Amino acid sequence: MSTIRNVGIVGAGQMGCGIAHVCAVAGYKVQIYDLSAERIEAGLATIHGNLARQVASGKMTDEDRKNALARISGSADINDLSQADLVVEAATEDETVKRKIYGNVCPVLKADAILATNTSSLSITRLASATDRPERFMGIHFMNPVPVMKLVELVRGIATEEDTFATAKQFVATLDKTVTVAEDFPAFIVNRILLPMINEAIYTLYEGVGTVDAIDTAMRLGANHPMGPLQLADFIGLDTCLSIMQVLYEGLADSKYRPCPLLVKYVEAGWLGRKSGRGFYDYRGEVPVPTR
Repeated sequence: MSTIRNVGIVGAGQMGCGIAHVCAVAGYKVQIYDLSAERIEAGLATIHGNLARQVASGKMTDEDRKNALARISGSADINDLSQADLVVEAATEDETVKRKIYGNVCPVLKADAILATNTSSLSITRLASATDRPERFMGIHFMNPVPVMKLVELVRGIATEEDTFATAKQFVATLDKTVTVAEDFPAFIVNRILLPMINEAIYTLYEGVGTVDAIDTAMRLGANHPMGPLQLADFIGLDTCLSIMQVLYEGLADSKYRPCPLLVKYVEAGWLGRKSGRGFYDYRGEVPVPTR
């Protein structure tokens, strides 16, 4: 197996910074790359805050927090990824965007570096074809929020070599995460099951079967879910939910995966959930209020 010491992260958003957080805590040197210096600054501030909360809750010492922070750097210069043994792309769930990133990243990487994607739904084989190293490319799908969630889905493309997979599996184990292996089918395991449930909850709202509060309360108390499906959709991001449902609908050609028109309408309105301030709940006040 290859040795991973330096980890590069492409994307300073919620997922990228969460991955950087757990890698730094595990002892890896981490380089976050993003086009926007402002996003990098905001992402690093989020990591600071999350680590401080872990200290306050007794999950780590303040010395461990300082050591983890010392291992994380941020840069808007793509050449700073040149020493990475593993680079994890954590950009938006858009294949065109990801392909453009690979075209820019691959020329600066070491010849033996592994390139991974955190995609939650897109074809690993197809994404790998946009790189110069399909045999050193695979899916490493972390769950959100990364510091809290224990699961990581590993997905091989058709060209992924065994050494790449074995190295990724060992790497994830060092992060104190549990691996599940999925085949390269649209949305893999978690989202293949989860997103159609969320989409059906949105249809239930769309058809007037129940209100936002009624649907979420029913699933929290009737199915023992930690949060209702509409609240969860807002947490994931309604644009991400729509993207995954479109991948399922187009990739599996089954009408049961058709995105609910209400989901499409919310995304078109810019009501994307918590990150935009409004979704199935309005988050602009002190307490979230259902929008329907």
